[in-house]
Parts: sequence; C-alpha cells; structure tokens
Amino acid sequence: MRVLMLVTSDVAGDSRVVREATTLAEAGHAVHVIGRGVPSSWTPPAGVTVSSIDAGTGLRRDRGSSEPSPEPGDPPRAIPPGAPVRRALPPHLRAARWALLPRHNATVLARFTAGAAADAAGRDADVVHAHDFNTLALAARLAEAKGARLVYDTHEFWSGRPRVGRPTPYAARRDLAAERALGARADAVITVGPGVARLLRNEFGWDHVRVVRNSFPLPDTPYELPEAPTGAVYAGRMAPYRELETVAEAARSLDGLKLTLMGPADPTWLTTFEPGPCEVRPAAPLPEAERLLAERGIALVTHSARWVNHRVALPNKLFLAVRVGVPVVATDVDELAGVVREHGLGTLYAPGDAAGLARALREAVERWPELVDAVRAAQPALSWDVDAAALLAVYAALER
Repeated sequence: MRVLMLVTSDVAGDSRVVREATTLAEAGHAVHVIGRGVPSSWTPPAGVTVSSIDAGTGLRRDRGSSEPSPEPGDPPRAIPPGAPVRRALPPHLRAARWALLPRHNATVLARFTAGAAADAAGRDADVVHAHDFNTLALAARLAEAKGARLVYDTHEFWSGRPRVGRPTPYAARRDLAAERALGARADAVITVGPGVARLLRNEFGWDHVRVVRNSFPLPDTPYELPEAPTGAVYAGRMAPYRELETVAEAARSLDGLKLTLMGPADPTWLTTFEPGPCEVRPAAPLPEAERLLAERGIALVTHSARWVNHRVALPNKLFLAVRVGVPVVATDVDELAGVVREHGLGTLYAPGDAAGLARALREAVERWPELVDAVRAAQPALSWDVDAAALLAVYAALER
C-alpha cells in the first residue's frame, strides 16, 4: 500500500518513526513521511521518501547579539562538571515566555499543518498514518479526501502529558474531545505500551488499540561491555519532570561513578539546571549514545510520577539499554517499574529521592554481572522483532 505518514518531528532523530517507516518499506509498502525541519543532509532508509515543512519556531532571535537565542529543541552545549549550564533569564522574561508558550506552539503547529496539507495534496495514499494527536485532524481530513484508511499512532497519553507553559483549560478540553472523536473513527490505533493502551480503552472506549512499543532491533554483534561499570548515562530529552535534578543531587555522593546526561534540551529549563558533578553533553547520533552506554555500563531511565503520561510510559531509554545489553537504574513508577521487575533489568528508586537513587546505583554496581545476564535473557522479548510483527499485523488487517 501507499502510506503517507505525518509527524511534527525532524524525522531523522525520531527513532520510532524511522523504525516503523523502515519496517513497512521492507514489507513492500511505499512510505512517504512529511516531517518538520528535516535535516537536508539526512538520507532516509531504502524505500522511504521524506519531505520537510519549514514551520519556523514562533520566536524572534535577539537582534542585539551575534549569537542566536536558544529556541525550543535546541541542544545544549557541552558543559564542564560543576559549571552553571546557562545564565537564567530575568524573572519578567521567564514569566513572558511561560505566558506566551501556548501561542508559540499553536503558531508553529498551524504553519506545519498548512504546509503539510499543501505537500500532501498531490500525493496518493491508501493509508494516512498520523504520529501523535497534533497531526490527527489533518490526517483525518486527508484520509477522507483520498479515500484512504486512517491510522492514529499516539506516542503517549496525549491529555496526560506534562505541561510547562501557561494552562489552557479550554483548549485542553477541546483537544480531548477531538482526540476521542477522531480516534474512534480511525481504522486502527497504535500506541507505545500496555499502560497507554488500557487508558485509551477505558477512558475513550476504543476497542481497536494495538501496542507497538518503542523497542529497538537487536544488534548484529553484541556490544562489548567493561568488566565492571564505570558510570551511568541518561540518554534522552532534558526537560522538567525527568528527575534530572535528583540525578545531579545523587551524583554528589557517588565517588568514582561518572554520571552523564546527553540529549536535546528544553532551553528554558536548562537555564535553571545545576548539573553538579554530572557531565552534560549535547544530542548525538544514536550509535554514539549506544557506544557511551556500553562503555559506562549502566543506563539511567528516570522520570517523575506527577503526570499520568509518566505513570504509564515505557521510555525509549529503557529499550535502548536493552539493545545495548546494560542494566538500568530506573524510577519506581507504575508501568516502567513493572517491566524492570518482571525481567530483572536493574534497580529502582522512589521519585525525588536522591539518596535512594545513589543507593540504587551502588546496588546496580554490586549486582552488575547478574543484572547483565538478566538483560541479555530479556532481549528477545523486548526487541523490535516482536513489535515489528505487531505493526505488520495491523497493516495486514488494513489490507484485508
């Protein structure tokens, strides 16, 4: 079938979108992805084509500086341990940014939607595949206009996501009603884990939800690990409610164990974050993150329990650690903790408990050989082989 995917990410750094598109193309489907700000240097996988929409950022740059102002999604610079990450904005500018963030997000999304609609107008499709709620309304219109099937692929429980800008209760209620109605009309709904699937079934009454986790293919050759762990790595987005403040506090009591945080960062949050002895690195290609995980030996898989979406999440970081073959130190939060316990993947600590996190890290070091064996034993069940089969089953049903 001809598959048209819509996503507001840059595609190149969106491992879920790339894996799904690659799997469908390898199965014989023709896949085109419309993304936002796709790097011109990036080469899509075989059988996949990509077009890019320039939706801007919605923010002005500082005209009085030769250096661009930070914008949402900008990666952090490399920062020496113990140094402040970036000078915080004055209180009045922080308040203005907080107040204007919903308008900024709406402006960017409107630009993307208009550009994607124009790009998709001349493309034929048998399936329109919407990645997340912010592309669902456009995908539904395109599917109806083209006589195509509609797939809603929600990467999280959208209405339970963390909110960092000014509250918008009216817009939140409107979006919730729209998601409920449009998802009910979809020919298939895909999500990232059993916890989100249960919420969608129970809260929305949907009976057509299937789970395709954010797992990774197993490596052709197992990663070589050290004889003993030398540190722990958090490889993911740096933003509020990721427990990174707890990680920085715990690092102060961990002599001899190096903690590294790497990934794209929320620039507003970054101005207030004090990393302490943690090393902070900018976002890097996935193979580089994997090599660092293998070199250090332990993965940090952390987030808060404040938001519904966090309580049901199975983060990419968990499955990346499984691919590399390293144990995890994870937050003891509902769905995440359940998988860690079920497979014996590592140790757990209570959200916000820096002393508990330090203890969990020390325990992971002491039990490391045992935990490595458990991770290796769990790899087949927690790999993309399982989830690729689930995705292809959804598409086989659409073909029928």
